[in-house]
Amino acid sequence: MSALEIALMIAGMALINLAIRWPVYLFADHVRFPPLVERALAFVPVAVLTAIIVPATLYPDADQGIQLTYMNPYLVGAVVAAIVSWKWKKLMPTILIGMAVFFLTRWMVGV
Repeated sequence: MSALEIALMIAGMALINLAIRWPVYLFADHVRFPPLVERALAFVPVAVLTAIIVPATLYPDADQGIQLTYMNPYLVGAVVAAIVSWKWKKLMPTILIGMAVFFLTRWMVGV
């Protein structure tokens, strides 16, 4: 691909993205969702994050299937992070301790 083709492709993707999103921003002030829909939409970020994290945690190697063992550093780090988050309800300790446990477990297991 030439530089011109790449630039045209990027410009085309930007225009398509703008065409899709622009009406939403234009009419966002004029449309009001019912309270039930607004309450339901509040759970979307949690559902999406769960859908991303759970498979990556339980199936770190897709060839071996589900791995519910202490030899799975992803699972150990996620469980410790969940406990830290539940106990202190602070983001930075959750991230730092969860990552530290993940890397320590990974080093100990030899992955």
